[in-house]
Amino acid sequence: MSKGFIKVADTNDVQPSNMKAYNLAGERVCIVNIEGNYFAIGNVCTHLGGPLDEGTLEGYDVECPWHGSKFDVRTGNPKASSATASSIV
Repeated sequence: MSKGFIKVADTNDVQPSNMKAYNLAGERVCIVNIEGNYFAIGNVCTHLGGPLDEGTLEGYDVECPWHGSKFDVRTGNPKASSATASSIV
């Protein structure tokens, strides 16, 4: 995937402290809005495949709704050893 920007939504589509998944080039991407700063990571939890956009957001951490794996939305890195890094878009 290109390192350039691709518009997937308007800024008001993802409200502050919320997440929303979009299809982008054949991949589900989780867009996160934290105080007007937008982050994008792969939407599939690398532990057991849960949809991250259906999880919870606390600070910069998104928690998978299936088994609680957490990822830092700034880096895509897991916060525990049960998961591997999520792709950053």
